[in-house]
Amino acid sequence: MKKIVLVMTALILVGVASWAQTAQQVLDKCAATVSVSSGVTANFTMNSAQYGNASGTISIKGQKFYMHTSTTTMWFDGKTLWTYMASNDEVNISTPTAQQLQTLNPYNFINLYKSGYSSSLTTAGSDYQLHLTSTKEQHKIKEAFLLVDKSSYVPKEIKTLMGNKWTIFTISGLKTEQLNDAMFRFDSKDYPDAEIIDLR
Repeated sequence: MKKIVLVMTALILVGVASWAQTAQQVLDKCAATVSVSSGVTANFTMNSAQYGNASGTISIKGQKFYMHTSTTTMWFDGKTLWTYMASNDEVNISTPTAQQLQTLNPYNFINLYKSGYSSSLTTAGSDYQLHLTSTKEQHKIKEAFLLVDKSSYVPKEIKTLMGNKWTIFTISGLKTEQLNDAMFRFDSKDYPDAEIIDLR
């Protein structure tokens, strides 16, 4: 009887270990679909108790991203962030920290899950559902849920908790494109009347 209990315990532990490894594998494959060297573009909608609601497009190439909505456009070239606000025709220039970038780019999970987060995996119909929980107090994002298509590993929804407020990004139409690095840098020629405020 004791041997049976030991064998059952060992099988459960192996099952738990493989479950955790599967969560990591799904996250790795999902991140790979977004971090192709040529770049990707997608449509998104954002519903946020903290930042309000918005919809637009996002383009990503490595650490760089370009995001456009009807009210705001952001360019990030891996170091400098330009934020254009249509309401007052103003561009703010800054050098964001890694923590600040967590709140700006919905695809930040590409690097987020690799350091300081535990992960678990369940299934929801044709999707994987991943739950990330912060193991470090300094993280702004305390929890995140990801819905990932089982067949393509394309992320469909990203839900993040900062403080006690949730932000939900719904992603659609993700496709690989050959993106020029210039699209991730603000060009003042396109906004000749904008007031430029350098916050660096």
